[in-house]
Amino acid sequence: MMRINQIWEELENDQSSLHGLVLRRYSSTFLPDVFITIKQPEKFRCIASSIDSSRKIDLRPFSNLQDIAVELSSDESRPGKNILLIKLLSKQHHDIFSIICEDLIDTISTITSEDQLIKVLLNRFDKWKSIFDKVASPGLSKEEQRGLYGELFFLQKCLQTNMDFLKVIDTWNGPEKGAKDFLSDKWGVEIKTSTGNNPQKIQISSEKQLDSENLESLFLFHITLEEKASGVTLNGLVENIIELLKDDYISFNRFRNKLLEAGYFDEHRNLYETLGYYVKKGNFYLIEKEFPRIQKAEIRDGVEEVKYSIIIEQCSTFTVSEETAFKNITFI
Repeated sequence: MMRINQIWEELENDQSSLHGLVLRRYSSTFLPDVFITIKQPEKFRCIASSIDSSRKIDLRPFSNLQDIAVELSSDESRPGKNILLIKLLSKQHHDIFSIICEDLIDTISTITSEDQLIKVLLNRFDKWKSIFDKVASPGLSKEEQRGLYGELFFLQKCLQTNMDFLKVIDTWNGPEKGAKDFLSDKWGVEIKTSTGNNPQKIQISSEKQLDSENLESLFLFHITLEEKASGVTLNGLVENIIELLKDDYISFNRFRNKLLEAGYFDEHRNLYETLGYYVKKGNFYLIEKEFPRIQKAEIRDGVEEVKYSIIIEQCSTFTVSEETAFKNITFI
């Protein structure tokens, strides 16, 4: 299968049709009817699916999107068929759109039922549509930058010690606002990042973050950063990880997807170029019964949105070595 950007570029250079949709099937071995498409003469990049015209689809939830549109029209080349079209209206977002489309394609690759195809495709796109609102934002705040830096720092450690890159990346839940930043069937890791000038007090945003129910082991990884012009920038850390993944296309794409969900966009790279970080220390804490925390089972009915702080200096008895932590943090 050709990469989606290559197909779009070939279609853009195709002069056989100067008006309407120019479609190319994504793959002959692909189960659903999915097409990479160019809308002429505007050269709008699109992804399309051919579906039976008798099927009713409610597109009202997608009526007020920014820089992107979802449309349904008759398929002139195939009687009794409609084209469900997701169309990019802004050329400056080509990279983001290609990542989203590849994720959509991957999600529906084995579906044979049209009803299921429509449901899964639109549900998955609904998850992604907010990306176009985020990209118009002023970028990540300093606190968000530090939080993402900490998660990427740990992710890089995992990738450097395990060659199954896809399994490693799939444990990264931080961009999806999961209960824990990294989670597998057996273990979890919550990442907390502080700067050297701040009191070593960490914020816990919910009772689920340090709840070890159904896990064999749970760790808190606390990273202390120092802001330094000569340190590694957020962009530099992203590039280091991309270098590790460059020969693994599937893992590379999955990583790009996660970055978008985390609010990191190429359009904002200039905002992160000057602020570098130096990791002063990184400590692992094993979350056990006596660790200062609030767990879900301790919350009375009617109490919600539990948030609290932990003074990390008072948790030294729970410190474990990095070697000990990674004996439990496995990707088998």
